[in-house]
Amino acid sequence: MQAALSRTLDARTRERIALAVSEVNGCQYCISAHTYLGHYFLKLIPEEMTLNRAGRSLDPEAEAAVKFARSVSISRGRVETAELSNVRASGYSDAQIVEIIALCAEVFLTNLLANVFEIKPDFLKM
Repeated sequence: MQAALSRTLDARTRERIALAVSEVNGCQYCISAHTYLGHYFLKLIPEEMTLNRAGRSLDPEAEAAVKFARSVSISRGRVETAELSNVRASGYSDAQIVEIIALCAEVFLTNLLANVFEIKPDFLKM
């Protein structure tokens, strides 16, 4: 399991997924934080990050991961077989799919903490 959880996804894909999951969970703090990181450190454009929040991407390969992550989050892991097949068909290995799911769980926990404690966004507005 540890090997399956190694980081194989690039930072931009991970940030895109964090935006999608945070949007599903309504976590304004995390949306703000990941928008800041995506823009200033990973050079994601605002249009891309808006799409990411909706489970989409300008990059077709990234879109498969972001769409799958959004579905995992909305369904709480009860994805359709076709959704799993689609992410595989887009070139993601089972190890990468496990990483996407683990990242959904990691972001979900952070979203819960920020929402429960009502942490206000403190990042620069773009």
